[in-house]
Amino acid sequence: MAERLIGVDVGGTKVSVAGMRGGTLEEPALQPTDTSSADALLDQLTARIKAAGEAAAVGVAIPSIMDWEAGAARFSVNVPLQGVPVRDILRERLGVPVYVDNDATCAGLAEAYDDDSRLLYRDLVAFTVGTGVGGGVVIGGRVHRGASGAAGELGHMIIGLDAAHDVPPARVFPQRGSLESLAAGRTLDAMALQHGLRDGPETVKRAQGGDSEAIRLITLLGRRLGLGIANMINALDPEVVVIGGGVSAAGDLLIGPATEVARAYTITGGGTKTEIRRARYGRTAGVRGAALLAGLELAHDRGDDATEVLTG
Repeated sequence: MAERLIGVDVGGTKVSVAGMRGGTLEEPALQPTDTSSADALLDQLTARIKAAGEAAAVGVAIPSIMDWEAGAARFSVNVPLQGVPVRDILRERLGVPVYVDNDATCAGLAEAYDDDSRLLYRDLVAFTVGTGVGGGVVIGGRVHRGASGAAGELGHMIIGLDAAHDVPPARVFPQRGSLESLAAGRTLDAMALQHGLRDGPETVKRAQGGDSEAIRLITLLGRRLGLGIANMINALDPEVVVIGGGVSAAGDLLIGPATEVARAYTITGGGTKTEIRRARYGRTAGVRGAALLAGLELAHDRGDDATEVLTG
């Protein structure tokens, strides 16, 4: 029988916790995130995981640039976990293996597996277009973390910098010309305000209703995203590129222009087997991916067959 795993998705506004066995994700328990201090948040996570019941391992997804080997965040966004050894603290408190990784990476991992926790795509790139632009890379069915554990920061690739005469000085992140600076949800918010719309979500809603100006803004965002997708296809030639995050609610209004530009900028003969589509799991992607992370890394540490751990 597949082992029971617990996934935890830590966001700036809510914590989602759910058990999973054999691909069946239990109903996530949601609670507002306690961001008052690192200790308060760790206490909250400990309590919520214990309340979720017994499990062979726990996976935790956090919005941070990770030091995978240390199980800690090098840089943390919206939650007070920077430099905190989250993995080791939770392992000591819970008495079970705990694995901690970037939230967008976990969301991408979820997309690489089917509803029964069977590997669906060996090579996948995931973009999450929310307030910012995050991402995850799966190679050979496992998360690709790079030499320092920080791979997958797709929002920080440069897609629009004018370097005709010289490279401008770098500034604080997101850098000018980066995918995050040009195609994130906060960028859509700013464009919306300039054109008499309240924010990005209203723009998406109006675009879906046929508003021409809203459609134009979503199209522009999608075309910019397409440049980033082309870069990843040219670099990795994955089986699939998935697009998730809140802005992906625009569906084909976003993904259509993104796909058109991505195909145009992919090198001739490359990406011929790459599918580009919307992510499947929406709001549960992070918690599902965190549970999968727990199972895959538990199997790796024990030298077990990952399929046995995940599916039985």
